[in-house]
Amino acid sequence: MALSLLLIALIAVIVIVLLMFIYYFNKFAVLGNRIDNSLSQIDVQLRKRGDLVPNLIETVKGYAKHEKKIMTEVTNARKALMSAPTLPQRMKAGSELQSALKSIFAIAENYPQLKANENFLQLQQELAAIEDKVAFARQYYNDSILSFNNSVGTFPGAFFAGLYGKKKREFLQMPAELRAVPKVQF
Repeated sequence: MALSLLLIALIAVIVIVLLMFIYYFNKFAVLGNRIDNSLSQIDVQLRKRGDLVPNLIETVKGYAKHEKKIMTEVTNARKALMSAPTLPQRMKAGSELQSALKSIFAIAENYPQLKANENFLQLQQELAAIEDKVAFARQYYNDSILSFNNSVGTFPGAFFAGLYGKKKREFLQMPAELRAVPKVQF
């Protein structure tokens, strides 16, 4: 009788350990997929932003013909975004494009007819919406990284992470130029 109880207890322990192995394997797979998905969402939004730029440039060109330098900067920034082979490079190019787009919107301040143009306003609103989506996607990515890193860095997850070769991942960092405090002068 004692032997059968011992056998039942041993089988129960083996089943529990096996379930823990399965649970943590699946948990790391799900969290890894969530991270990959959030990176893809960032990429989609960056490409959408890049796709809107030609329409914006054409709209602005009609009003600001002598602003060729800014148009060239925006066009070159868009080309860099669309041709960047990796997501980190696309994110860097996306930041450069965002900077260049600020120049276009600054031009609009000098052209009241452009500011009132329906196409320009619609494109400006679409770009603002995409910027919000990019920010949300970056936040979601970093939240996913936090969940993954918490699972990898706490017990018993750290034990299973070691067994499965999982390591902490890096958060998306905001480019230094976007962290700089803007100077306000009067």
